[in-house]
Amino acid sequence: MTGSHTRRRTPRGPLVLDTRELGRRPGSMKRVQTQAKLPAGFGTEMMWAPEGAQATLDLRLESVIEGVLVSGTVVAPLEGECARCLDPLSDVGTVEIRELFYYADRATDVPEDEDVRVLVDDRADIEPVVRDALVLNLPLSPTCRPDCAGLCVGCGARLDDVGPDHSHDRPDPRWEALSALGDGGRPDAEQGRLEPDESQDPAESDPDMEKEKE
Repeated sequence: MTGSHTRRRTPRGPLVLDTRELGRRPGSMKRVQTQAKLPAGFGTEMMWAPEGAQATLDLRLESVIEGVLVSGTVVAPLEGECARCLDPLSDVGTVEIRELFYYADRATDVPEDEDVRVLVDDRADIEPVVRDALVLNLPLSPTCRPDCAGLCVGCGARLDDVGPDHSHDRPDPRWEALSALGDGGRPDAEQGRLEPDESQDPAESDPDMEKEKE
């Protein structure tokens, strides 16, 4: 975000904070303790905060010269799948956020290559801030238990259910060719060799015998 003078719409939603009470007085502070329903898109393919889940916010809004500093904690319920056995799992995510929302007239002093957040009609939309903090805090490979054994690669059974003795008698594919030979098979070269035709006159295939006949 840069110092654009384009008129922005007043943000609305459960994660929009009203800062008008601070009155642009540096040093003034307001504490916000509330719950808010989370929209969709808070998570990854393996773990996420369900759409509509209630997040608990414990935040502090502090007026500074450049804008309003928002800091505090957000706690949200999580759901997902175990990366090893694919069983459903649930957890609670707690993240810290700290973000400065600039006053529009102060944002013009920010360098063009610096991404900043700006107050619109004295409202701070913390949805992208909470989303980024929550998603970055999620494990890449969540597990139902640290010692989850996962699934059998042969049949897909859950190894924690079938026990450590579960196995499949599957021959090593590298030995399949030798097994075929042991079962009476022949190499391709032998299989492709033609047996002589017993009904054929030997003289027809031997030029010397043809000369003797003459």
